[in-house]
Amino acid sequence: MSTSRREAERSGYPTFLYFLVPLAAVGIESFASLHFPRMASLDLPLLVTIYFALMLRSPIAGTFTGAIIGILQDALTRQPLGTFGICKAIIGYLAASLGVQIDTENPGARLLICIGFTLAHNGIYWLVVRHLLAQPFHWNWVHELVRALIDGVIGVVLFGLLDLAKQRDY
Repeated sequence: MSTSRREAERSGYPTFLYFLVPLAAVGIESFASLHFPRMASLDLPLLVTIYFALMLRSPIAGTFTGAIIGILQDALTRQPLGTFGICKAIIGYLAASLGVQIDTENPGARLLICIGFTLAHNGIYWLVVRHLLAQPFHWNWVHELVRALIDGVIGVVLFGLLDLAKQRDY
């Protein structure tokens, strides 16, 4: 575990990937949810936010990453600007704080992290829409659990693919 933590601190990504991956995730999300309604339950921008926040291990960077990705996602949807920005900023902060504390390279831990943060994101989204914006919003626990499981499985695969792009300095 100490070796993987040391490697995680010395590894990084090519700079263009910090911009390209979130833009691709937001673009794929908006395209897929528009043309394939069943794909709307997958939240790729959230998974990218979680991944980069876990890997950066800086709560400030995780918060900004989540806020920027969330605002980009808001810009491409009919949501009020900032709704997803608030939710993803909080998740980015929490994921980065957790990334400092535990080893996040294990696929089982990644699955649980993705499921937990997807449920937390959806709960925060419900709070923002229902209580801050005073808009009606229906919450269905079964749907949210299924959605979290789907995001968790896709997240483990996506995290593995993103790990391949790491530049190691050892």
